[in-house]
Amino acid sequence: MKERGTKKRMVGTVVSDRMDKTVVVLIERTIQHSVYKKFVRRRARYAAHDETNDCKVGDRVAIIESRPLSKTKRWRVAQVLARAV
Repeated sequence: MKERGTKKRMVGTVVSDRMDKTVVVLIERTIQHSVYKKFVRRRARYAAHDETNDCKVGDRVAIIESRPLSKTKRWRVAQVLARAV
């Protein structure tokens, strides 16, 4: 039997909830430049599946890797960590 690996998990902020059962999550991370040693902010946007349409813009959510659900969706919302104020 094939061994299953652990799924990637990331924490980010919901920036769009206009689609049905889909949210766009912005992931920000800081990396150190290899030559200049300055810290640089990197951003990535992921489309995540939100089955219950529960997430709103500004919510802090955890997303987890999943099978391809559509052309752009490869992630699903695992849990809402903090609600927008």
